[in-house]
Amino acid sequence: MSNPTAEMIERGSTQTDRRRGGQRRRMASRVQKARERLTSSGTGHRNFDRELLRLFAQGHQQSLWGEVTVVMLIAGTSLYYAPHLVVAGWLGLCALLTLSVSLLARRFLRLQPKHVKMRSWQRTFGLATGAQSLAWSLGPMVFLALHVQSPVAVVSFMAVLQLAMVALLAAAVPAAIYLGLVPITTSLLIYLFIREPQAFFPLALLVLACLAYFMMFARQIYVKALEGMKLEADKDELIAELEQSKLNSDEARRRAEEASLAKSRFLATMSHELRTPLNAILGFSEVMKGELFGPHQVSAYKDYSGDIHASGQHLLGLINEILDLSRVEAGRQELREEPVSLIHVVEECRHLMKIRAQKREIIVTENIESTLPRIWADERAVRQITLNLLSNAIKFTPQGGAITIKVGWTQTGGQYLMIRDNGPGIPESEIPVVMSSFGRGSLAQKNADEGSGLGLPIVKGLMELHGGTLALKSKIRVGTDAIVVFPPSRVMAALPQLDPDAPVPSVVQLATKTAA
Repeated sequence: MSNPTAEMIERGSTQTDRRRGGQRRRMASRVQKARERLTSSGTGHRNFDRELLRLFAQGHQQSLWGEVTVVMLIAGTSLYYAPHLVVAGWLGLCALLTLSVSLLARRFLRLQPKHVKMRSWQRTFGLATGAQSLAWSLGPMVFLALHVQSPVAVVSFMAVLQLAMVALLAAAVPAAIYLGLVPITTSLLIYLFIREPQAFFPLALLVLACLAYFMMFARQIYVKALEGMKLEADKDELIAELEQSKLNSDEARRRAEEASLAKSRFLATMSHELRTPLNAILGFSEVMKGELFGPHQVSAYKDYSGDIHASGQHLLGLINEILDLSRVEAGRQELREEPVSLIHVVEECRHLMKIRAQKREIIVTENIESTLPRIWADERAVRQITLNLLSNAIKFTPQGGAITIKVGWTQTGGQYLMIRDNGPGIPESEIPVVMSSFGRGSLAQKNADEGSGLGLPIVKGLMELHGGTLALKSKIRVGTDAIVVFPPSRVMAALPQLDPDAPVPSVVQLATKTAA
């Protein structure tokens, strides 16, 4: 099966794009609704009004039996002062209206939000509360009409109790508050004016003070409920925007990953197409440089051939690094694992880089633990890791500097390779840059040192394939430590050393030992 290209990946993700596009549109709609709700003026917004009506309806639904109980207690107290039939009639009227309000509330709660007509239900609940309050206010009027000698304190207490119930239950609908409080207050004032004309003004002030208090209390409940709704809307808006931002970032990351994967796969399949013409250029330029078919008539052609050959080698090395990194990023780098001696690989790489170090008069010293067992790894990858790190150290070490190579055990039982130089160092803020693909530090750019910025990313990718890590520790004007660590799972357990002078056991001894 052929490797997918960027176009194939784009076509394959069409269905995913459509689904995510629909999700983004729904999320944008939620954000828009939340913003409209927050920027609306007053409390007439549909969502807020519906929530207030829902609170009103739930309050009456849940307090139905409480209201009936209070009305029955008031009726039971009135039996001491008024005829039973009159009290029973008043009780029946109050219970009927209370039940009617409860049925209206149940009907509202069963409606779908989109079918709710706000103004109509506000008016309905207000009129229902006013009718219920008017029925409750008939008590003092009945006492007056029948000339019943009822205690003023009892009637006043009954009226104040009714005011408290209305203030609590109708607080969510302002119209219901006024329509519920006014009839009871008016009835009580009329009763006090007729029964206690001499003390009417002090009593009236007390009644009006109670009315003001209950209205303020109901207003506070209304304001708190409205603030809670605004906070909830603010929270919904924040959550919606966070989800929208997350979707945007996920989409951007997905597209970036797809583009990077397509690029890596494309480069990983271009090995033959890129290397074949370069090999021809290198071969023919080497023939021309060596004058195998005779000397050049113009001596400059030999120099040109040498330049072509050097440039081709540099370009081939760059392409090899790009292809190596692309294979690692595309997940196509396969490790050919075998027992590898890290010490042996380091010695080979040090020998290969010896001439380059000598040209710059760099002293390379070693500090290697000689008893290290082999590791289970890809020898080519380990060699490339060592060469890349050693090449970087030589490149950035000044003339006459020093490089130290250390190989040994880690505290957890793994093995490490550290290459230390006494170069100018890397600023801490630039370490993530030099660890990224094509990343070059300020020193490399200032000195125009050769390199593509792929050496360390390749080392990092190869170490991750081995389950290991790459770390850089650097101080300005002190030097840099490049450390690669192979995990303990890569270290092969060494067998006990055989004693050449030990006697060879007989077959009988072996059989006896096995049976035991």
